[in-house]
Amino acid sequence: MTTSTSPTSSSNGLAERLAAVREGVSDAARAAGRSPEELTTIVVTKFHPASLVRELAALGVRDVGENRHQEAQEKAAELADLALTWHFVGQLQSKKARQARRYASVIHSLDRVSLVDALASDESTVDAFVQLNLTDDPARGGVADRDLEPLVEHVLATPGLRLLGVMAVAPLGEEPARAFERVRAASQRVRSLAPDAVFISAGMSQDYPEAIAAGATHLRIGTAITGNRPELR
Repeated sequence: MTTSTSPTSSSNGLAERLAAVREGVSDAARAAGRSPEELTTIVVTKFHPASLVRELAALGVRDVGENRHQEAQEKAAELADLALTWHFVGQLQSKKARQARRYASVIHSLDRVSLVDALASDESTVDAFVQLNLTDDPARGGVADRDLEPLVEHVLATPGLRLLGVMAVAPLGEEPARAFERVRAASQRVRSLAPDAVFISAGMSQDYPEAIAAGATHLRIGTAITGNRPELR
């Protein structure tokens, strides 16, 4: 399928970067013996203006990620005319959970009981990942490994949430391949409780090939596509 390129996206290199990542994802999938169609590439656009998201949509992007609630809420409202799937990929305050439900189709960062409870609803369902902390630092986002199963069980018992699987970020200083093998193992544990929770949200600009090799289904890619963050004025 040929996608038209706007003069703006071409002049700022956006179309070229997007094409390069799409090719890289396809190559990594084939190298892992997988089909590229199994993968969802989420373009993370934090700190970039809504106009960039509109350019991405013109290039065929449908999955967009944000990790700051206020920014996500404003962009989703401004771009409501576009058929986009919004993914919230950052740490979410429990008090903002209900607001996030209004624009996010998928929340990737369930990491505590209080957040799960805040997202409960008898009126609608939102897709979600449980985030696993791969470090020993409790300040990092994600549930501790020892608490993974109890949190998964709580999600499964909460109305209005559909568990897709597990999400994680490879720690700095650890080989990504090794980190993502730990995520794969965690995914198998989750599936023992929730057989339909077969998805893995892992892999970013610098390590998505390793994530694909370990079974990732949802990639969260920012700067490799969007370019450097704009300078704050």
